[in-house]
Amino acid sequence: MPIDADFPRNHQVIGKHQHSDGEHFHFVWGPGAAKEAAENEEVKAAYQARGEELAPIGVHGTMVAIDWDSCIADGACIEACPVQVFQWYRTENDVPATQMANATSAGTGSSVKEERKDYTDKADPIREHDCIWCMACVSVCPPQAVKVDQSNLEFHEKASGTFNEALAKGSAPPPHAH
Repeated sequence: MPIDADFPRNHQVIGKHQHSDGEHFHFVWGPGAAKEAAENEEVKAAYQARGEELAPIGVHGTMVAIDWDSCIADGACIEACPVQVFQWYRTENDVPATQMANATSAGTGSSVKEERKDYTDKADPIREHDCIWCMACVSVCPPQAVKVDQSNLEFHEKASGTFNEALAKGSAPPPHAH
């Protein structure tokens, strides 16, 4: 099953993956569920080789979202992205994916398709804020684990407490009475 197109409505924020620049971050949405990764032989073998449990993880990102439970570490999205939004998370933070929901990353991991650590690795939208909305990543992902939707900014802002209802409705705030 590909990424839930309506994941911000059907899931809740379960983590906040910080960028070490102190400004940027992306949310992690859950709960996760057993999907393509749990059925993929290469992925299962890689988890077994590491002695890690293949557990539900959730969706990393909001406007540029990767369902880590669907991601099979193919790397097509990483290769297709012209602005290096993604990195292989394990090339910077080599820990189980379940520990990445509230991690901090500098974005120093590899954005080269062939440089994944193994098939437990995931494409991480660490530079979600740099997306140019070209949709290249969406069109190349074999399990359809990627969703790019600029309108999801509203969900990101609501979850971070920066959503401005008046701006969203296109109306100016009422004038102040003197």
